[in-house]
Amino acid sequence: MSESPAAFRAAGSTPAIARGPAGHAAVAAGSGDAALAAATVLRTGGNAVDAALAGTLAACLSEVVFTSLGGGGFLMIRQPDGEHHLLDFFVDTPGLGGNEAHDPPVFTPVIVHYPGIDQVFHIGAGSVAVPGALEGLLTANDSFGRISLAEIVRPAANLATSGSVLEPLQAVVLDLVREIMSLTPECAGLIQTPTGYAQAGDRLFNPAFARFLRLTGEGAVTTLSSPPFAGPLLELMRALSGHITAEDLATYSVHIREPLRLARNGFGIALNAPPAFGGAIVADALARLSPIDGGVESWSRAVEALAAATEANRVADIKAGIPHVTEGTTHISVVDADGQVASMTTSNGSGSGLLIPGTGIHLNNMLGEEDLNPRGFHVMSPGIRMGSMMAPTILSHPDGSVTGLGTGGSERIRSALMTTLLRMTDLGCSAAKAVACPRMHAQADGVQLEPGWDPELPTALGGPVNIWDEPNLFFGGVHAVTRWSDGSVQAVGDSRRGGATAVVPV
Repeated sequence: MSESPAAFRAAGSTPAIARGPAGHAAVAAGSGDAALAAATVLRTGGNAVDAALAGTLAACLSEVVFTSLGGGGFLMIRQPDGEHHLLDFFVDTPGLGGNEAHDPPVFTPVIVHYPGIDQVFHIGAGSVAVPGALEGLLTANDSFGRISLAEIVRPAANLATSGSVLEPLQAVVLDLVREIMSLTPECAGLIQTPTGYAQAGDRLFNPAFARFLRLTGEGAVTTLSSPPFAGPLLELMRALSGHITAEDLATYSVHIREPLRLARNGFGIALNAPPAFGGAIVADALARLSPIDGGVESWSRAVEALAAATEANRVADIKAGIPHVTEGTTHISVVDADGQVASMTTSNGSGSGLLIPGTGIHLNNMLGEEDLNPRGFHVMSPGIRMGSMMAPTILSHPDGSVTGLGTGGSERIRSALMTTLLRMTDLGCSAAKAVACPRMHAQADGVQLEPGWDPELPTALGGPVNIWDEPNLFFGGVHAVTRWSDGSVQAVGDSRRGGATAVVPV
């Protein structure tokens, strides 16, 4: 069976690749504007962390569905001396201190039509979890950045004023979530043009976001409780009976965690740590799997290991009462000329359809996915850090080279990341070749395969197998940077998800 609707087709799996000699920095991101913003900050003296922050802020415009300061994410850092840091600034369940609202919150079901499946999401104020992305930005800059916050926000603020040209892949994604983005006039304004709903090539503006970023750069926003952020957010929650409280914002904190570590064939792999579950699934699957040789039988074993690890970790998290989120994401990887590596993945869910008034910030809908709330909506205790499939990763090579990588792709994050890592650690592929090769994804109703696998693999897998017509954004978008042992650098942007690259002489 073949299934690859035209609306979901990508341009192919040939990645965007950029290379530079020693003394250069490299960026791989999900859009041209994100890569350009990161490169701009590198040129002004910023390090890899500064550049990742700047690129993600630009992605709030150029990848408007995937990320926002109204969502959350994770940042993995490897310092030049080999020390790792993992920042968890994902969303919390809201409601600390109680809620004075007497009316039920706005909680609107919408249907998103994915290839082969319709999925129900809930949007509106009742779907919004406590956002951590802003606190993550502030903490990362304060603890690991090299330049001022004003310099970091400047490229995105300028982009919000001058306009970001909508790339073809992002236009496809916007079309999928048209109903969500049209929930309120304010949200619709993010993606409306004088001729109607935005199409590829249209320029999108967000002057309110530009003003908020400049306020942040000037020091007016230092925490989630700062008035320019908390004031309008809490007013919106009161008006629509949302769950976020002042206490939620005051007590939210970024968690600095120890990455999951494992060794494979001489490589060291640092993965995202619980309560995020994507890294744990990949680590478990790799631990179950003996080295592969690239043959049909070995890839069949890889699918079995990933399926078993997924089930085991989900059962454990359900018992522990950790709510899960797996929705829309984007990723940026940066390595600077000193060898610092930043791997950053962020998400806004599928979006709530609500903006924080006066800020241009689209709020998440992490509480609104039915499959991820098996006990029912809004029954979790407040103040719990939600789990996520996001898994920014850093790979240390036997020869001293280092690769930072990660991917968007919801549930497919685990399979995109695992197949890429296996090709690098077991089969000796470069990041460029590993990203370009075909992907697979095992789910409850069978295995999804991109074209290009051995023709005997579907038979070896057994059960239902769906072979797509061509590479597709469904299978994630692995954006990776490598700093070789001689100091030269390479950036690889996955074309499945609009991959863009830049190499910057510093």
